[in-house]
Amino acid sequence: MMAARIRVKLQSYDYKVLDQTAEEILDAALQSGAEVIGPVPLPTRIEKFTVIRGPHIDKRSQEAFEQRTHARLIDVNDPTPKTI
Repeated sequence: MMAARIRVKLQSYDYKVLDQTAEEILDAALQSGAEVIGPVPLPTRIEKFTVIRGPHIDKRSQEAFEQRTHARLIDVNDPTPKTI
């Protein structure tokens, strides 16, 4: 029989909030008696957008924006009923 596993993937734009939430999940799982692996940092996804600043013609005046999505992975092996 395969052992049960819960895989939690967290994503956020703010890495501080992400790490704090991962720590809370880690503490809750450990207090319930489950074996926890992680949080494993996953690659940060970077999306870049370039838009024209003005509503009319001047294409040479552009503005660039960037959105970073941070991710963490937590594996809970052999969760107890209290963990769930």
